[in-house]
Amino acid sequence: MAIEFKISVSIQASPQVIYETWLSSRGHSQMTGGSAIITDEIGTEFEAWNGYIHGKNLELDPGRRIVQSWRSIEFEEDDPDSRLEIILEPVGEGTLLTLQHTGLPSHGGQYEQGWVDNYFEPMKEYFASVQT
Repeated sequence: MAIEFKISVSIQASPQVIYETWLSSRGHSQMTGGSAIITDEIGTEFEAWNGYIHGKNLELDPGRRIVQSWRSIEFEEDDPDSRLEIILEPVGEGTLLTLQHTGLPSHGGQYEQGWVDNYFEPMKEYFASVQT
């Protein structure tokens, strides 16, 4: 049975800045601390966290929404890709980032905390440090 979850975080950066950083190899690497190869083009494949994550950009709405296919090296070969949807909403001086991860294999429950530990916390620190 597939696993899914939705989690949110407030980040002190604009939706457009987060969007551009997420879809930039340099920016993504800097905000997470793991190397990434990614672009802002629909249909292109990406990798993140030093090759631990692989996927493809499926839908992009600049400054608002990112939809990607997603899998980690922990997926079995016959596991289908999961689906990641990131919604960026302006809130005050920052952004409410809501991440919905669906279609995860039954052994994928650890990814919910993984997003917090390996993305949300480093992103909050990164964007706080680049504020002028």
